Amino acid sequence: MEGLVNPARAFWNGRKVLITGHTGFKGSWLTFWLKRLGAEVSGLSLAPHTEPSLFKLVFGEEAAPYIDIRDLNAVRAALASAKPQIIFHMAAQSLVHQSYRDPVETYATNVMGTVHLLETVRELDCVEAIVIVTSDKCYDNKEWLWAYRESEPMGGHDPYSSSKGCAELVTSAYRSSFFAASSGRICHIASARAGNVIGGGDWSEDRLIPDIIRSFGQSRPVEIRRPHSIRPWQHVLEPLSGYIRLAECLASEDGASFAEAWNFGPPDEDCQSVSYIVDKLALSWGDGASWILTERPQPHEAAHLKVDASKARARLGWGSRLRLDEALAWSAEWYRAQLDGKAAAAITADQIDRYEALRSFIH
Repeated sequence: MEGLVNPARAFWNGRKVLITGHTGFKGSWLTFWLKRLGAEVSGLSLAPHTEPSLFKLVFGEEAAPYIDIRDLNAVRAALASAKPQIIFHMAAQSLVHQSYRDPVETYATNVMGTVHLLETVRELDCVEAIVIVTSDKCYDNKEWLWAYRESEPMGGHDPYSSSKGCAELVTSAYRSSFFAASSGRICHIASARAGNVIGGGDWSEDRLIPDIIRSFGQSRPVEIRRPHSIRPWQHVLEPLSGYIRLAECLASEDGASFAEAWNFGPPDEDCQSVSYIVDKLALSWGDGASWILTERPQPHEAAHLKVDASKARARLGWGSRLRLDEALAWSAEWYRAQLDGKAAAAITADQIDRYEALRSFIH
């Protein structure tokens, strides 16, 4: 099952797609990719929260006016206008440290935002498939050395992780209560749990790669909080290719069999420590790039996290195409090219083209 995402594929050509959170890092990459595949993409999102912003660099101000997923009436109006066939729900408060600072905003966005979307879809008959994007942090993390499977219980120590576990429970409840086969609704809903995503165009605060790039770009050491923490790192195009494939399967005649939870993560050997990531990026960046251990107290974060994507490999034919070192090199290359004045759209398009030409190294 190689070359699953192909620009010539007829499935996406002219298909109406709505992406919530389309102005964010992952949302911008997905919006750009689907438009290149020929989809008619509309968005539901707040204004970009960083400056610079990948969305603005690639699309300008075309998303205005912006819409808050916490406003049920606004969500209803947006979906009624867009009449989407496929929905990717990515709108979220996505930062662990921000969830400690403002747990109410985190739960309102990540939990009730998901409720608002699914409640609105109940009122529509145009939607064929929904991919609800949550997080690898939705699991009840026991600090195990092995990877979590989709059947593991939900949990979360911090408000962000907990809110993503709650979003999974909301998705399951709505799917069982209102979108089961007996309901007569032909709308299939799945959730997607990706690993820690890296890639060019992310400028979020308190996120490893953007923090590294900001520091390296200013010729100062980056402060690292937990150098020994293990995470399932993957390039942004890896899970996005999984979301795209999952949506295609959900919209197929056998779509009901795919309406469940899915992990999209790297192979075990690409789950590495924070120090591994920063050391590799420092080497790739050059110019004396380095890091130091922060002396500031930090809130709790899991020390060890992996997800098992064997189900996606077996049933969706999805597989990683970039090894971790390649993903890091592509990330550094993107930022370097952008700092050197190359247009963000051209860099992004080039990396998507190169990614589509790759075969999965997992069989």
